[in-house]
Amino acid sequence: MQLADFKILALLPWQDWLALLAFFAAWIGYALFAKRRTESVQSLLATTNRYRREWMRQVTYREVRVVDGVVIQNLSSSPSFFASTTILIIGGLLALLGTSEKATELVKEIPFAARTSTLVFDLKLLLLTGIFIYAFFRFTWSLRQYTFGALMVASAPDHRVFERGEASREEFAERAGRIVGMAAETFNDGLRAYYMSFAVVGWFFSPWWFAIGTAVVVWILYQREFHSDVLAVLRA
Repeated sequence: MQLADFKILALLPWQDWLALLAFFAAWIGYALFAKRRTESVQSLLATTNRYRREWMRQVTYREVRVVDGVVIQNLSSSPSFFASTTILIIGGLLALLGTSEKATELVKEIPFAARTSTLVFDLKLLLLTGIFIYAFFRFTWSLRQYTFGALMVASAPDHRVFERGEASREEFAERAGRIVGMAAETFNDGLRAYYMSFAVVGWFFSPWWFAIGTAVVVWILYQREFHSDVLAVLRA
C-alpha cells in the first residue's frame, strides 16, 4: 500500500470508515435482498406491477384510451417533480461546499455534533451530493420510461384487432405492463436514495448516529415494502 493510500485512510477515524462501509453495504445489500425476496414474497412493487399488467390488458378492450394516457401522464408527474426538486437540492449542496468553513463553524455550535475539519465536512457534503445525483438520474430515467409506456398505449391496435385474434392481448399486456413497471421500479430507486440520504445527515453528529440512522432507514424501507397496510389491501 502506498503512502497516499495511508493519507486517505487517515482523513477519517476508523469509526467513520466503518459507518460509511455499513451504509453502502446496507443500501446495496437491501436492494439485492428486496429483489430476491420478491421472488418468494410479494412486495409492494411486485403487487402493484400485477395491477399494471391487468391495466394494460384492459387497454386492449377499450375503444377510446384517452383516460389511460391521462393516467400515465399523472404517474410521470411524480418523477418529474422529484427530479426538479433534486436539482435544487444539488444546487444547494454545491453552494454549501463553497462556504463549508462557515458551515463547519455553525455545525460545531450544535450540541452533540461531531467536531471535524473542513475537509471531512466537505467529504460528508460530497456524499450527500453524490446520493442526490444518483437519485436525479433514476428519476429522469423513470420519466423517460413512462414516456415509452405512453407510446405503447398510443400505438396499441384497435380493440377489434385483438378480438379477431390478429394481435395477442396477453403479449401486449405483458410488454406494456413491464415497461410501466420498470418506470415504477426506477422511481422507487430514486425514492430509496432519498430515504438513505436522511441516514447520512446523522453522520454530521457522529458515526454512531450515522450507523443507527442507516439501520432505521433500512427497517422502514423493509416494513413499507413487505409489511405495510396498503400492501395487505392490495393483496386482498
